[in-house]
This record gives sequence, structure tokens and C-alpha cells, in this order.
Amino acid sequence: MNQQYFSSKPDSRRRPREVEVVLDGDRLSFTTDAGVFSPGRLDLGSATLLALAPPADAEARVLVDLGAGWGPLSVALARRHPTATVWAVETNDRARELCSANAQRHAPGRVRTVGPDNGPDEPIDLLWSNPPVRIGKDELYRLLDSWLDRLAPNGLAVLVMSKNLGGDSLHRHLEERGHPVERLGSKAGYRVLAVRPTNSIIGA
Repeated sequence: MNQQYFSSKPDSRRRPREVEVVLDGDRLSFTTDAGVFSPGRLDLGSATLLALAPPADAEARVLVDLGAGWGPLSVALARRHPTATVWAVETNDRARELCSANAQRHAPGRVRTVGPDNGPDEPIDLLWSNPPVRIGKDELYRLLDSWLDRLAPNGLAVLVMSKNLGGDSLHRHLEERGHPVERLGSKAGYRVLAVRPTNSIIGA
């Protein structure tokens, strides 16, 4: 794994390539590059999230892909929810550039690609994240906490994390903060968690 994927300005030599990803039965081509997360394929964590994530409420309008990388989850969100706006949040400049181009190819005009200090002003109806665990536990928790606090009252976050990289610890942390959390499933050691705002009840 390229350890610079969470850097804002990766300095690795560029090596663009095309990667095919099957999203909901359609085979799509994405441009990737060195210096970003999982440049050679859709990583197993993201694939597991895609397989287990429930659909957003029909009224959902504000969707976020936190840690968007080169954009497969952002594109999937846009294709699954054609009336919503997707905010692709990514710190890596190179990944942001790729995400923007890939989204324009597969979901034109539907995805807004921004840095971590930006994003929607409105409450978030649905957030997906395969978060950057390599930034360290404390920083990761601060990042996730800050975005989960922006969920709408009936909002939902779907997070995926490897058990070996702290998936179960994250589950406990979120419950300690008062979030209702449900494990949607596990595959190949990845946990997929459904997280509600602190003042809500799962299924409400």
C-alpha cells in the first residue's frame, strides 16, 4: 500500500492507469494514479461497504463520501441516488483531481469534490466512509466525530473498517459517544457499521 495516500500533496512519480470497477452490475472505467489509496483496484473494504450499505431514504438530498479517493464510492452514491447531491471529501490533491474527472465521466454534474475543510452547509442525510486509518487512531476519531456531528436528525453514516485495523474499537468508541451503532455485516475481516446521530434510535 502506498503510505502517501493520506498526504495532501503526494510526491510520488505519476503513473496514471485505467481500472475497471463493477458498480451495481455495470462495468465502469476509472482513472487512477500513484500516490493515492488503492490505485490498482477497488479495495476490499469499499467493495464490502457497497455490498452491505442500505439505500438512503427517498428524501435524502445531501450525501457525503468522506475519504473519497479516486471516486468509486462517490460515483456509486450518485448513481444510486440520482436526485441527491454528493460531496466527495478528500485531502489528497491528486486523488481529488481524479475523483472529479471520474465523477464527471460517470455522474456528470452530480458530485462536488472538495477538501476536508469544506463540504455542505446543510445537515448530512447519508455519509459513507472507508476512512484513512493510517492517519492514526486519535486523528481518525477526531475526523469521524466531526463529520458524524453534522448528520441530520434522521441521517445515517455507513463506515467500513478492517477488524485488524480497529473496526471493533471504532464500534465501541462510537457507542461511548452516544451514537446508536449497528453492525450491518462482516466480510473478509471488514466490519460495516451503520451509525446514527447521538439523539436518534436505529430504525426510527
